[in-house]
Amino acid sequence: MIEVNELTKRYARHEAVRGISFSVARGEVVGFLGPNGAGKTTTLRMLTGYLPPTSGTATIAGYDIYRQSIEARRKIGYMPENVPLYEDMRVREYLKFRAQLKGLNGGDTRRRVGEVIDTCGLEGVKRKMIKTLSKGYRQRVGLADSLVHDPELLILDEPTNGLDPNQIRQIRELIRRLAQTHTVLVSTHILSEVEMICNRVIIIDGGKIKAADTPTNLVGEMRAAGRIQVEIQADPEVVAGAINRLPHVKKVTPDTLDNGWTRYTVWCDSGTDSRERIANLASQYGWPLRSLFRHVATLEDVFVELTRRD
Repeated sequence: MIEVNELTKRYARHEAVRGISFSVARGEVVGFLGPNGAGKTTTLRMLTGYLPPTSGTATIAGYDIYRQSIEARRKIGYMPENVPLYEDMRVREYLKFRAQLKGLNGGDTRRRVGEVIDTCGLEGVKRKMIKTLSKGYRQRVGLADSLVHDPELLILDEPTNGLDPNQIRQIRELIRRLAQTHTVLVSTHILSEVEMICNRVIIIDGGKIKAADTPTNLVGEMRAAGRIQVEIQADPEVVAGAINRLPHVKKVTPDTLDNGWTRYTVWCDSGTDSRERIANLASQYGWPLRSLFRHVATLEDVFVELTRRD
């Protein structure tokens, strides 16, 4: 559905996107992640035809985004981060207007507007002025707008931006339903949402792709996946040295607490678990032990590890 090859966007001396390449297959739900200024929105704007690339190529459903821009855009439903709406129009009126702009005729306009109103849960507000709607309903109107011409591909830029937890849950469920019949590329800072709805993740930083894989594989390959924390009351040098000699242990970092207790962060090989060996070690030497747990890595840990500056 999406094929990107060495795509670059340059502003004077600043390269916002630096020769990135990736693909999204039909039916996939892909999270497009990165810190502020990483090049996410610039990439999405190039894919949707809002910005021309400086170099490189990209196709949407086989259509070149530059040479066949109109054909490519017909395949895309785009919801930008800040949805531009005509606030003095009613919801149904606005969606009919947008459908007509996208080339739908009278019969298709009525049918599709009715369908997206139902899909996006707008039945109760379809006759209301857009300026009277809450932030959550405005996001729904923006999503309905992106769907009204029945595109094959949805590109959603921060679809839950500014929403409260209940609204975020509603939009997440809506995206999950849409993913059953559409290819979805979604950019968001809420990484727990990505883990719940995305088959694959692409992480961009500094205009370059840092990782592209399933959330499970990314978590399994990172350092944090093999991190254990243990609190022991004994000589820190002795304890750290003994733990460091255990199989699969790569590094031990002590942190002094109160009353002679020390917290040790133990970095192990990914996919291993040394908790039982550490507990046996404490028992063998008679060290008081009050806490021992294995850190369960998340997509947030992957994101921080790949994009942190320190």
